[in-house]
Amino acid sequence: MLAGRGVGPGDRVALLLPNTEHFPMAYYGALAIGAVVVPVHTLLKADEIAYVLGDCGADVLVCAGPLLEEGRKGADMAGVPVLTVLDEEGARESRLDALAEPAAPLARCLPRRPDDLAVVLYTSGTTGRPKGAMLTHLNVTMNIGVTMLSPFDFTADDVLLAVLPLFHTFGQICGMGVCFRAGATMVLTSGFDAARTLDLMVRRRCTVFMGVPTMYMALLDAAARDPRRPALDRAFSGGSALPVTVLEEFQRTFGCTVYEGYGLTETSPVVAYNQRAWPPRPGTVGKPVWGVDVEIARADVEGRIEVLPAGEVGEIVIRGHNVMAGYLDRPGATAEVLVDGWFRSGDLGVKDEDGYLSVVDRKKDMVLRNGYNVYPREIEEVLMRHPSVAQVAVVGVPDPRHGEEVCAVVVAGPGSSPGAGLGARLVDWSRERLAAYKYPRRVEFVDALPLGPSGKVLKRELVARYGG
Repeated sequence: MLAGRGVGPGDRVALLLPNTEHFPMAYYGALAIGAVVVPVHTLLKADEIAYVLGDCGADVLVCAGPLLEEGRKGADMAGVPVLTVLDEEGARESRLDALAEPAAPLARCLPRRPDDLAVVLYTSGTTGRPKGAMLTHLNVTMNIGVTMLSPFDFTADDVLLAVLPLFHTFGQICGMGVCFRAGATMVLTSGFDAARTLDLMVRRRCTVFMGVPTMYMALLDAAARDPRRPALDRAFSGGSALPVTVLEEFQRTFGCTVYEGYGLTETSPVVAYNQRAWPPRPGTVGKPVWGVDVEIARADVEGRIEVLPAGEVGEIVIRGHNVMAGYLDRPGATAEVLVDGWFRSGDLGVKDEDGYLSVVDRKKDMVLRNGYNVYPREIEEVLMRHPSVAQVAVVGVPDPRHGEEVCAVVVAGPGSSPGAGLGARLVDWSRERLAAYKYPRRVEFVDALPLGPSGKVLKRELVARYGG
């Protein structure tokens, strides 16, 4: 049906879809005819959706009925046609799922070259708007094929609960891609609710769980109220650091090993993981997966890579089959991160003598909330449009449930009274203009922001002040 609508090789098919069977149908349908898939975060607002559609040059948006309010507005702003699924009230001629039901299957998939684009996944930096990371067919198929064997050890007998969003690289490639490559079973569920997740894993006899640290914490809370236990053989954590105490308690409660790893959107995504092939080391993210090199380089050196010896902290740099082709239409940004054949992660880490990698901190100012990247400048720009804000700096502060929470430190404008009332209004202002995982839940007021000699806001001081 996509091909019948004129979609062909190299065309961009954007997907604004929840975790239903329509996501893999549209995802693999687009890839089968040589198109490039552009998954869109389901929590984005119309302006944000329009930006992604315009930036990638989308030829069509496939949007779920429940997401049409923001999706159609964003598509109209970008001048992109919409096809729908799960839209019982919509016109039949645009309902992709209804039209596809009687269609004959493709005789074969269109062959693609290894360096042809497969997926564009949007990520952001601390400066500017989100960037599209270009993943090739080689990137995606190699990451799936390698990680299916180790660390994920998937076979056709496995049953995975796919609670991670499929628009996100973790759920999409590590979950859906690996599961289908192995011929395993995927149990789909939209949205994470710990009690429901535990019930589903028990009833569907799930053998594998993949999640971010907040999910592990919530499942432990649910397990305290529900004595049933699923038949889990293993679990995998990513997205942000999993506290060792949580890892150990989960293993005791659910009777399975938890393997923690590390990856990025730009690395398709898996870089390193603890795995069965060697003893897991809690507190580390294991060793690089097959075909991937990881080193620690001097973080303060620009334009070249200077590798540091084991035990020294520096920037994590990566090379191998998993490194993206670059950022879409951003040669400058690409050149900044692809240096001497290595990808500069922006994360600080250390390798021990045995090759185990630990992630120490982030070089960038990015906030990691519930496994989602939140970029301060985007939030600062929204808050600066509020008439009561003179200056603002957004930082991440430690949070036991979400990993980090978004905190806005504000200098109120003339005539404005700083306090709880204004703080609540700023939270509401942000909520209306930003996706739910981005807006600040906490607002603090100061007379002046701390500045360095060059006039740059010293965010580390703010983190130290409010992160205790």
